[in-house]
Amino acid sequence: MMRKIESAIDLELDGEADLVFSIAAHTLANLESESFTITGDGQPLDVIESVDRSECRLHRVTTSAKHIEMRYSATVLDRAQPNEPEELDLIQFRRPSRYAESDLLGPTARSMFRGKQGFELVDAVVDWVSRNISYVPGSSAPTDGARDTFLKRQGVCRDFAHLTIAFLRANDLPARLVSVYAPGLVPMDFHAVVEVLVDGAWYVVDATHLAPRRLMQRIASGRDAADTAFLSNTIANLRLSKLHVNATSSEVILEDWTERVQLG
Repeated sequence: MMRKIESAIDLELDGEADLVFSIAAHTLANLESESFTITGDGQPLDVIESVDRSECRLHRVTTSAKHIEMRYSATVLDRAQPNEPEELDLIQFRRPSRYAESDLLGPTARSMFRGKQGFELVDAVVDWVSRNISYVPGSSAPTDGARDTFLKRQGVCRDFAHLTIAFLRANDLPARLVSVYAPGLVPMDFHAVVEVLVDGAWYVVDATHLAPRRLMQRIASGRDAADTAFLSNTIANLRLSKLHVNATSSEVILEDWTERVQLG
């Protein structure tokens, strides 16, 4: 299987900025080719690549240019083998976090899914979120968390993911958010899904049911959207003037949502 992924981001800045992009394929990806460029006012900018604790690739730029253009493309072959869970995962990904407030939703979540464990719990949580939350573009704010989504009963992919994570953590299953390129996604964009740790392995679930999981390409993973944002900015104000994402696959896969799937 071969997947082609690409993204383009244009920014307008009003002063010096420290920008961090999280848009490149994960370090586990089997890359055939890759291109990454950032220009400021038409001139190439120096880029520092770092790898975070989850082995996700970050690209940092400090610039005073007024107009920034980022272009990324890659061809990814086959599927990578997933990393083995670490002992620290059992601690870190059970804790409440900024957008997945499992502590605030804890009493409700434990009551809703009382008596369920393992994959039975996972299936019940994903089914509830899928049936009760409406996918409505533009319906949530960047600062909305799982509790907001639970109350509003609508959101976008990150909202579905945060609520799923909060319910799982509240019932003692480690869960984390994963940003991905998702061939087959409509409308096309960066996509957010969930990995849950069951029986010693990470499995991907997606309550939006918008794209085949086996085609997804991992970008980043973390506690929630605070760890996986495609762009972080400090110092200057900015305006996002262009965002383009595309992902295609050489294979067509009909999703079986009952299947246990792992991401590389």
